[in-house]
Order: sequence, then structure tokens, then C-alpha cells
Amino acid sequence: MKKLFKIILNTIPRPILIRLSYVARPVLAFFLKGDRFTDPIDGKSFKTFLPYGYGTQRNNVLSPSTLSLERHRLLWLYLNSETDFFTVPKKVLHFAPEQAFYKRFRAMKHLDYVTTDLNSPLADVKADICSLPFRNDEFDIILCNHVLEHIPDDTKAMQELYRVMKPGGYGIFQIPQDLNRAETFEDDSITDQKERAAIFGQYDHVRIYGRDYFDKLRSIGFEVEEVDFTATLSDSEVTQYCLAKGEIIPVVRK
Repeated sequence: MKKLFKIILNTIPRPILIRLSYVARPVLAFFLKGDRFTDPIDGKSFKTFLPYGYGTQRNNVLSPSTLSLERHRLLWLYLNSETDFFTVPKKVLHFAPEQAFYKRFRAMKHLDYVTTDLNSPLADVKADICSLPFRNDEFDIILCNHVLEHIPDDTKAMQELYRVMKPGGYGIFQIPQDLNRAETFEDDSITDQKERAAIFGQYDHVRIYGRDYFDKLRSIGFEVEEVDFTATLSDSEVTQYCLAKGEIIPVVRK
């Protein structure tokens, strides 16, 4: 079953996959039920998680119930432990809303929850991140995760994120990042999709962010906290929740 699911994930376009997953999830969750690994988003446990990845597969990372990956579970745990996201009224802007979060955040009555993306079927507002149709200082919280690596002009995108965030607001802007790389790498001369996937992780990624990502956010005007939330957890919790130990959460404030 895991081999079949791996093939499906890498051949079906994402908008179609999102719709199919609503049917597939209960079946997957039933067959993989166990007590070894736990998805903190819904509290369900499994004997194994599923593989996921473009080109290079990561094993035991995709939750059968919420379809969350390591970064989603890490973000959920951080928001629950370190913020008032789940309790205090806020206006939230969520870019490219992840399926693991979408219905849960939408159901939270204390949130004024707005989703946006150019292509996602889950987006309330179809918009270009480099030219947002929102007022200055409009949102208390902005979630923009695994988006900026797709954007050619990420400087403009960051400026727009800063513009629409309220003073005193915060955002979480996760990206795929090579923490061993000092500087971000881009090369537009590489046009072959397979070669781009091998180098950048996905064919539609335009860069590999290095540690200078945080300083670029600071140059826009954000205060940036580089949060290693896994360092606050025990090794057994990191294993139980199938997290990537040492992954940094970029928390930005205006």
C-alpha cells in the first residue's frame, strides 16, 4: 500500500490529489492504525506514517489521517504551546492553506480567517503574493509556509507580507532550508525539470534558502526569531510525532 501511495503522490496534480485525499484518508488511517507514532493535530496514532517526497523519498513522514508532514506537525505544536493562536481573537491570513490545517482553522470561531493563493482550490482570495489586494496593517497573524521558494521576486513578496501585517503582529514563514548553506542559491540557467528537482528539491522551486534567509527578512523590516522548537521536546516526542529534529521555525514580528 505504501508503494502505491508513493506513486499516487508523485503522479497526480496537487489540486486533484487534494480532492481525492478526502476519500483516501479514512481508508489509509484504518489500515495503518497502531500506537507507535502520533499525529498531534488530531491525536490519532499509527503503526507507521507514509513516505513522501519529490525524487528522494522520506520515509515515515506523511500522516495517514491529516496528511500532515513534519513541518505541519511542528507548527501545530509550536502554535499550541507558545502562542495564543487557539484562544484569542485574531485576524489571520493564510497563504496556500495546507489541508491539514484548513478545516480546523476555519472552524475556530475566534479567528477571522482568510486564505489566499493563486491556484489553490482552498483559497478564499485568488491573489499574487507580490501584489496583494489587502489594506496596510490588516492582519494580526500571517502564515506563509513553503511558498517563498516558489516566488521569483521573493523580496517583493516579503515586502507585501510586511505591508499587510499589523504592527505588533507576527507571522510564520517556513521554507525548505539548508542550514549548512550560508547563502541562498539560485540558478535560472537550469531549465530541465529533472535537473531542477535534483538540485532544488522540486522542479518548481526557484532557490535553495541558506541561513541568510533570516537576515533577508530582517532587511525588509521584520524582527526575526529563529526558533528550534524541537530542542524543547524530548527525543521520544520528536520520534513519536515524526518531526525533523533541528528544523527551524522562522517567527517574524512587525
